Amino acid sequence: MAHDLNALAIFAVVAEEKNFRAAADRMGVTRAAVSQTIRKLEEGLGIALVSRTTRSVALTEAGEQLYAEASPALANIRTAIEAAGSLRGSPRGQLRLAVSSIAESFLSGPLLARFAEENPQVKIHVTVTDEEFDIVAEGYDAGVRLGEVIDQDMIALPVSGDQRQIAVASPAYIERFGAPSHPRELTAHRCIGWRTAPGTASYRWEFAEDGKEFSVAVGDEITTTDMALMIRLAVAGAGITFGMEESFRTHIERGDLVPLLDAYCPRFPGFYMYYPSRRNLAPKLRALVDHLRRHRSA
Repeated sequence: MAHDLNALAIFAVVAEEKNFRAAADRMGVTRAAVSQTIRKLEEGLGIALVSRTTRSVALTEAGEQLYAEASPALANIRTAIEAAGSLRGSPRGQLRLAVSSIAESFLSGPLLARFAEENPQVKIHVTVTDEEFDIVAEGYDAGVRLGEVIDQDMIALPVSGDQRQIAVASPAYIERFGAPSHPRELTAHRCIGWRTAPGTASYRWEFAEDGKEFSVAVGDEITTTDMALMIRLAVAGAGITFGMEESFRTHIERGDLVPLLDAYCPRFPGFYMYYPSRRNLAPKLRALVDHLRRHRSA
């Protein structure tokens, strides 16, 4: 039969104190509660664990054996509980984050650098991935994704403003092949596409016209899982590519890339950090939540 760990813990204190009253005082319960717990434990095991008189308490042979076997495990449990409880104070421990590769504002550097400086006892591990998975099942504290793909049972905190995806090409490509006037003309152009992982389908480019959304399956002359490579290829004149506007902003400002089809590229809710709803949030995650809120309000 299953035995209550609390009963074993009380038995261990009785074994150490050799006195029911002292054990009760140490556990913060009544003497009667200690006596009843030991009696039920003995009944469950079918053997006496302690010999009691009006003046003393001594362990039987079975009691000595149980204490010798159980006390190291109970000590380990107490240590584990104390270690977990110590994390409720100042932020510490490893903070594991799963972040979309296109969450430019979160991954740009300064935001996480300041958080690390303010919380030196927190070890930050960031996995940059575009795979969709259960962050809780995989052992992550939080994730960063576009709001539209976050499960409804998660707490979501905005980490960017509204976003939009745009098509871009280099001036050299436009001079040589011209610029499309409508998204459906992209099928006649060389395009640089993106895949979330090897073996997956290329991402369909999404647009809107007269309030209605539609997507275009462009050609796959060049595809990659690396956004940085997409940008370098586009700058080199290899074709038209498509992605988050802020990923291209520096190159647009320098004149390396030119936005295309602007009228068909609407804005939508941006990136959010999300995490499971918990009553007692770990201090390391609470510190990051507070840091992001300060950053957003600054």
